Amino acid sequence: MKVSQIPYQRITLEAMTESLTEIIRQVKNAEDISQVLAAREKYNELFTEFYTAASLAHMRYTINTVDEFYIAEMEHYDEITPSIESLNLNYINAMLESPFRAELEKELSPVIFKSYEVQAKAISPEIVEDMVEENKLTMEYSKLMASMEFEFRGEKMPRAMLMKYAKDDDRAVRRECYEVLGRGLAQHAEQLDDIYDRLVHVRDRMAKKMGYKNFVELGYYRMGRLCYDEAMVKQFRQNVLTDITPVVSRLKTENGKSLGIDSLMLYDDGVICKGGDPKPGTKDEIFAAGKEMYHEMSPETDAFFTMMLENEAFDVESRMNKWGGGYCTSFPKYQQPFILANFNGTAGDVDVVTHEAGHAFADYMNCGNRFYTELNVGPMETAEVHSMSMECFAWKYMDKFFGSDAAKYRYMHAMDNLSFIPYGVIVDEFQHIVYENPDMTPAQRKEAYLELEKKYRPYLSVDGIPYLEEGTRWQYQMHIYETPFYYIDYCLAQVTALQFLLLSQKDYDDAFARYFRFLSTGGEKVFTDLLKDAGLNSPFEEGALSGVAKDMEALIEKIRV
Repeated sequence: MKVSQIPYQRITLEAMTESLTEIIRQVKNAEDISQVLAAREKYNELFTEFYTAASLAHMRYTINTVDEFYIAEMEHYDEITPSIESLNLNYINAMLESPFRAELEKELSPVIFKSYEVQAKAISPEIVEDMVEENKLTMEYSKLMASMEFEFRGEKMPRAMLMKYAKDDDRAVRRECYEVLGRGLAQHAEQLDDIYDRLVHVRDRMAKKMGYKNFVELGYYRMGRLCYDEAMVKQFRQNVLTDITPVVSRLKTENGKSLGIDSLMLYDDGVICKGGDPKPGTKDEIFAAGKEMYHEMSPETDAFFTMMLENEAFDVESRMNKWGGGYCTSFPKYQQPFILANFNGTAGDVDVVTHEAGHAFADYMNCGNRFYTELNVGPMETAEVHSMSMECFAWKYMDKFFGSDAAKYRYMHAMDNLSFIPYGVIVDEFQHIVYENPDMTPAQRKEAYLELEKKYRPYLSVDGIPYLEEGTRWQYQMHIYETPFYYIDYCLAQVTALQFLLLSQKDYDDAFARYFRFLSTGGEKVFTDLLKDAGLNSPFEEGALSGVAKDMEALIEKIRV
């Protein structure tokens, strides 16, 4: 079935409450494990319907953020989801307190119950109204970002289209692009500050109502972290500062000199190759190359990508009033992934059929799993390994996308992936600072962000760039507003993906087989156990990134163009 033909029907709070209340009653009154398992099956069916409807509403809103029908549907789910999550807490507690728990863990998975324990710490009936307010604020932010127009050389365009000029070979064009970006954001500075300030305070209020010191601890529980905590993430950030930052600084400075740039500015950061980054073909050419790549990669990837094309499960053209980012979602009832992106004619367009398709492939491989409703493909850091690693396994096939420029792409991709990690930890540490100090003024937040840039990206300057020089780069990093503490998952996944990349340079088939097992396991194992199974290093140990940094620097020097 084509994605556009999937039927949508609103799920009401009343229907969910009635069904879920009965399921909870059955779990509590069960006389043996079989009755609990039967109730669980009904639970999974119920939430498959709910997640499918909510995901459809979200998708159709993001492809046109001024569609009045789906605006209303999004507002509906923003309004009722907190109440459903609160009621769902009763189901979770009933499962955790079941006299048959030991048998259930053996029959199902102990990871499900570990996940239940974390979920129970992330929600309370006391904060339902605050969650509704938070949802409204994140939607206010997304609508603001989607509605922004930037005028570049007489043409008005959304931010996604503007940013293609950030990759231009002409430094003056790149500078002008960022000046337009800064001035455009500055026109909405008051709104951006105000929305974020309200988000910080409502999240802080939720945390304190639940007895936490601040939102940090609650934020970690909301992210479903099963095998690492704040202290381990702090050690990871230190590992990045100690081992990744010096290598990136050295490589970026050397690369800048090769481009004739003595002092790297923010508008230089996205350009790696002499003569400009490699450019992909048209949308149709990119998808044709993707089809060839996945056909050759494995029978499973071939079947997956063919299905995605046949079901028209992509929306990639950039246009006004379309959500400005990119994502992969799924419609569980139909076992159908979907990818949204904003093509802008840069090499990043290819990432849609590597990164986002990596997410979609994981969903495709796991959607029939009997634990899919409870565990999906795993927490965010695991899910991001699926996507970022697929980018790396696609290296072998880049000639299909870039022809004679494939070597330039691989060099650019390696540089971008390694240098992303310090930026990613800036985003994470910034959020820790903000939520540990919720009463900071907007000016203090911006100052804190600038200090982190100097700490983790000392080779880069924002001086002289309107508005952005004030420390506002983070205001168009949507995750900071919409999904706090998500961003470190990208960093953890990136260092994992780089390990897969390094292995693939020695034995591609063995590395891909390890990746395939990692991806196909879904959420049945926690992140650190998946790393062990794949023979990869945990990023949380002191000094864990030293080898990755050294080997990636050697690889980059080897493939430098």
